[in-house]
Amino acid sequence: MESTAALYASLTLIFLLPIIRLLIQFSGFRSNQKLPPSPPRLPFVGHLHLLKPPIHRTFHKLSQTYGPIFSLRFGSRLVFVVSSPSIAEECFTTNDVVLANRPRLLVGKHISYNYTTMATSPYGSHWRNLRKIGAIEIFSSNRINMFSSIRKDEVRRLICRLARDSRRGFIKVELKPLISDLTLNNMMRMVAGKRYCGDGVSNGKEANEFKELISVVHELAGASHPGDFLPVLKWIGHNYEKKVKNTAKRMDGFLQGLIDEKRRNEEEGNSMIDHLLSRQQSEPEYYNDQIIKGLIMVILVAGTDTSMVTIEWALSNLFNHPDILNKARAEINVKIGENRLIDEFDLPKLEYLQNIIFETFRLYPAAPLLLPHMSSDQCVIHGYNMPSDTILLINAWTIHRDSEIWKDPTSFKPERFEKNKEEALKLIMPFGLGRRTCPGAGLAQRLVSLVLGSLIQCFEWERVSEKEIDMREGKGITMSKLEPLEAMCRARPIMDKVLKYAD
Repeated sequence: MESTAALYASLTLIFLLPIIRLLIQFSGFRSNQKLPPSPPRLPFVGHLHLLKPPIHRTFHKLSQTYGPIFSLRFGSRLVFVVSSPSIAEECFTTNDVVLANRPRLLVGKHISYNYTTMATSPYGSHWRNLRKIGAIEIFSSNRINMFSSIRKDEVRRLICRLARDSRRGFIKVELKPLISDLTLNNMMRMVAGKRYCGDGVSNGKEANEFKELISVVHELAGASHPGDFLPVLKWIGHNYEKKVKNTAKRMDGFLQGLIDEKRRNEEEGNSMIDHLLSRQQSEPEYYNDQIIKGLIMVILVAGTDTSMVTIEWALSNLFNHPDILNKARAEINVKIGENRLIDEFDLPKLEYLQNIIFETFRLYPAAPLLLPHMSSDQCVIHGYNMPSDTILLINAWTIHRDSEIWKDPTSFKPERFEKNKEEALKLIMPFGLGRRTCPGAGLAQRLVSLVLGSLIQCFEWERVSEKEIDMREGKGITMSKLEPLEAMCRARPIMDKVLKYAD
């Protein structure tokens, strides 16, 4: 009888221990820790009920009440949210190494090969090796220059496609699918050496599958599932994890297909996969298929949507500010002329065009909360104690609109970068901060500059109506427009010369 009672007592204790631990966490029973201010929270779920999209705007409102750094509880996980440039700088200078990890979420486990990709890998020797590979094989100036002809060709295809229908007058166009096809073709040609969208392609089904995969990955990465923050609730919403696993299987099959296709092709190629497979022959123990798939997945997922989003926001602002559009075109006419298309070597001369892009990065960062970081050890931020395994979110959207830093912060004014440009650029962070900043920033900026400059040079643009372009944000991890951009365009005389040589 006594043994039975002892067994029941033991089982009860085993069951209650996790709940007691959670209650201690939720009650903030950490007398030796000074945490940032925090809004009232619910039992167990913490502040998950506050996460209403767009999340960066929700955090912005909270920062106005609780200050430039505040803490939240996502289930059992502690989260610090920073909305100040000076505190963000402290995070990625004094505490850069401690905050160089990524939180472990279901998406990273299943889609990112058990946290082994450049974006999700914990800080350490494996991540440093991946970063080194990226710096040498993918994002070096030499490699980026090597693919300049691809960017030039894809831009030329886009403007010719638009001009053939608009030489006789204004036509209405929806720009998002056109820019999306351009960015996808640009990345796929660099990665795998083939076009996926537009005229003359035979793999439309494969392209549509990949577009859907990218869309689903962004959707899943931007979702908050209770199982990521409350382990005892992982069984709730089982369809979410099932969808993540299914997407991971499809993505892996797609990426493996790209690699196998290159292996079957006996001709020597110049794509990223070709270069990585050549390294596989000399270092097979490290350049295995999984590492290569992880590298190219990060490039494709991060490189297609973010550039497209930035171009769409920039054009939307220009159509709402025709005086800025005309000033940018005047600069191009003076410095490039109207007898040839803009080339990449022209871009440093087009300072006002670059200011337009910087102002777009400021007001509409493609990743408004950047990528999340996680502390590997205890540290102090702005006088507050950050325990290990705390998630850190930087609200770049709020920092970029801080009225104490920027005069008239919500207005689109490229001129603000004309004086003290270097100082101003230090205050915007569209590609992240610290040692885990995005390595593809240089490539993205080249593509965005070339596309935007070419569309300004080659076409007259007007809004569809007198009403201004809708500038509301949509949902998702990247800050896309809620309403896809439509505009009226008419080819300028320079396109007569371009099409003459193209026909």
